[in-house]
Amino acid sequence: MDLLTPKEVVALLAAQYGELPRRPRRDPLDELVLGVLSQNTSDVNSDRAFAQLKRVFPSWQSVVEAPSSRVEEAIRPGGLAPTKSLRINAMLAEILKRRGSFDLSLLREMPLDEAEAWLTSLPGVGPKTAAVVLLFSLGRPAFPVDTHVHSVLRRLGLVASGASATQAQAMWEPRLAPEEVYSFHMYLIVHGRRTCVARRPRCPECNLWHSCPSATTFHPELSAAAAP
Repeated sequence: MDLLTPKEVVALLAAQYGELPRRPRRDPLDELVLGVLSQNTSDVNSDRAFAQLKRVFPSWQSVVEAPSSRVEEAIRPGGLAPTKSLRINAMLAEILKRRGSFDLSLLREMPLDEAEAWLTSLPGVGPKTAAVVLLFSLGRPAFPVDTHVHSVLRRLGLVASGASATQAQAMWEPRLAPEEVYSFHMYLIVHGRRTCVARRPRCPECNLWHSCPSATTFHPELSAAAAP
């Protein structure tokens, strides 16, 4: 079985789901803080925590100067508030120390690998969060690999079954043409949420199943349909 290319994946999933709405761009620092808040929680909870943080504190400077207990209380809806409040304060303080401000526009002009290294050297920032900031805030061709993207890539045989999300990101980011990155990432997320779901993927409903090495494992009845 020939594995699908990213271009083929996007074409087949676009036929299945239609055109996806563009995600609105946030300020890079907003996206970075939201990325920390989104760790190990749902989008709904992290969005709620982020909105409350912005309501309570008028500026990022005021977050840095606030007692960690106040930050913790503000982000409590997102879960793991004691840990995340410390990470956010440490991250903001480090940015202020390096930059003298909270302006992250320097990431727009850096080579991509240097921009990713700069971000991941901050407290609490991993490769996925760094790639999200670069892709969605700055339009850079960074390829975030979250749980959904990771799962679909493995099921399609596009990364080894034992490869971590970080390894998958390192493997695919340099292989993708810049114009492919956004659509490949977004369609894999949608597919992982709607069809290629975690426990039992709905392979018979999937436009990719004929070229997916995992389909007949989850749905043996498809073996007969796949036979020439």
